[in-house]
Amino acid sequence: MPKAINVISAQNLDLTFQTNDGPVHALKGVSLDIEKGDFVSFIGPSGCGKTTFLRCMADLEAPTGGSITVNGVSPEEARKARAYGYVFQAAGLYPWRTIGRNISLPLEIMGYSKGDIAERVTRTLELVELSGFEKKFPWQLSGGMQQRASIARALAFDADILLMDEPFGALDEIVRDHLNEQLLQLWARTEKTIAFVTHSIPEAVYLSTRIVVMSPRPGRITDVIESTLPRERPLDIRESPEFLEIAHRVRDGLRAGHAYD
Repeated sequence: MPKAINVISAQNLDLTFQTNDGPVHALKGVSLDIEKGDFVSFIGPSGCGKTTFLRCMADLEAPTGGSITVNGVSPEEARKARAYGYVFQAAGLYPWRTIGRNISLPLEIMGYSKGDIAERVTRTLELVELSGFEKKFPWQLSGGMQQRASIARALAFDADILLMDEPFGALDEIVRDHLNEQLLQLWARTEKTIAFVTHSIPEAVYLSTRIVVMSPRPGRITDVIESTLPRERPLDIRESPEFLEIAHRVRDGLRAGHAYD
């Protein structure tokens, strides 16, 4: 078998925020490798450092100890090389821009030609099943459609890595289920490496090749669970014994993390 390629590698990563009330230890001794093509979910209680870890990958936070690389270089170099797309909790679309022009914004900033921009917008709208909506404004779309447009914007410049911070957390369960299915299909088609933050055990188990369970602050990894589910995953796989067994292990990991308190 060919050797796995580590796209993201963290070694003994620490991050302490200095505040007026004293230091806040957000991450402590976090070590993790994410391989090319992985779909890795991060789950843990609020404030456990899931988003902080993602933001370290994206060069939005600077670690205070340990090391982290993205594609073998520093997160800053990876950011400048446009190695990743980032999807935030809120869609963050500009209301005065159409959906097509929201998706084109990073491409305009990067200096792509008009023809290239038009082709990429069309292609990414097809990927997220929003063809025909490019001239609509964000307020004319449902919350789920807005979040799909946000994903399209992150995909527009063809980064190999997709960092997703609870993108479906604010959506109702029916919409969330549908977008989970769509995201798996998108991942299968594009073969991106995805790091995904969630509070939902079923979502983490359904989507991931690996689930990283984190403890309350200071954020530590208490378990890394390799999924034994097949890559093709209909929604009803969530009722299978195998799925429930993985979910049970995630739940046990979350309980074990609380034992640090």
